Amino acid sequence: MITVPDTYEASRARFCAGLAAVQAIWPAAQLHSHNLTGEADLSIDWISAEAQTQKERVLLVTTGAHGIEGFVGSALLQLFMEEYLPQLDLQNTGILLVHAINPWGMKHRRRVNGHNVDLNRSFVHDFAPLADSNPDYDLLYRLLNPSSPLRAVSWQITTFVVQAVTNLARYGMGRLREATLKGQFNHPEGIYFGGQSPQEETQIMMGLYEQAISGYNQMLTIDLHTGYGPRDQMTLVASAQEKMTSAEMTAKFGIPNVAAANPEEFYSIQGDMIEYLYTLMKEKFPGKHFYAATCEFGSFGDSTLAVIRSLYTSVFENRLFQHGGSASAKSWMEREYTELFAPTPPDWFEKAQADARQAFEGLLKAERYIPGVNK
Repeated sequence: MITVPDTYEASRARFCAGLAAVQAIWPAAQLHSHNLTGEADLSIDWISAEAQTQKERVLLVTTGAHGIEGFVGSALLQLFMEEYLPQLDLQNTGILLVHAINPWGMKHRRRVNGHNVDLNRSFVHDFAPLADSNPDYDLLYRLLNPSSPLRAVSWQITTFVVQAVTNLARYGMGRLREATLKGQFNHPEGIYFGGQSPQEETQIMMGLYEQAISGYNQMLTIDLHTGYGPRDQMTLVASAQEKMTSAEMTAKFGIPNVAAANPEEFYSIQGDMIEYLYTLMKEKFPGKHFYAATCEFGSFGDSTLAVIRSLYTSVFENRLFQHGGSASAKSWMEREYTELFAPTPPDWFEKAQADARQAFEGLLKAERYIPGVNK
């Protein structure tokens, strides 16, 4: 039975122990680790194996770019390793399975790394043009970055909701979501901070991606996330650069809920890893067949109230980290943040597994990594 691990250490140990099962299929599979600078007990770990005879296609599954989301992500990666890895053709297929792109965030149950950087906003080579790329964030700065300790949570929630509704009336939901979620590069203490220089974790992944596609004609990348989208429903989030429409992807992959990373269907993201991959393929590997997407497993939901709840949870979590707060506030946040990114109800995880199976099968069949054709 697949379970969600309780700690980063337990998750990492399970992943590393899984090498033996992978080697039973790919005898030459190897486990690699990169310890973060100054963090001897935190590492980005990955299992890789080359195709044995002819390098036709390579498959990547990644987890934990947003640290705390890695708990569910690692469990679904385990599901993939147990149920779908044996179906791949090791003669012509290579693999790269990455556990916890952001081990610091996973260890400390935060989305960001140790520098408060959202790694899925930091896949950037040139940060200078991004300095003024999100002016609406500055307009909402007081709402998004309170500078006092968090106490009296119920009162703070009420105040936040009133302020959020006021801003909704002024700017509209679309503009509010874009301002908060697309990423910002001016406020290191703020939420969704994309950084102002390359991050160690990001650089490691950039190198792995280029190494993985080298020599292969085709690449499929599946990145696992939690938190956003309809409650109890996985959303396949495609690149804004993807040529297929959402309807075409639904038909091709057999996945009912598909959205492109743009303001009309989801929200746009600066410094996003999937967008980086599309740019990389276009610039360095233009002749190769490629598809990449994020599997986003929704928790709170996508109603207006759910979106506001997700927002104040993110704002208050950062407020506690930056400015401290009462013991009761910290206890409340621990529960609330877990439910946003690693929901505890067993039926939620059962549905997540069912949706993951549907996504894995749909993508792998359509891209011809495993036999079968989507109906």
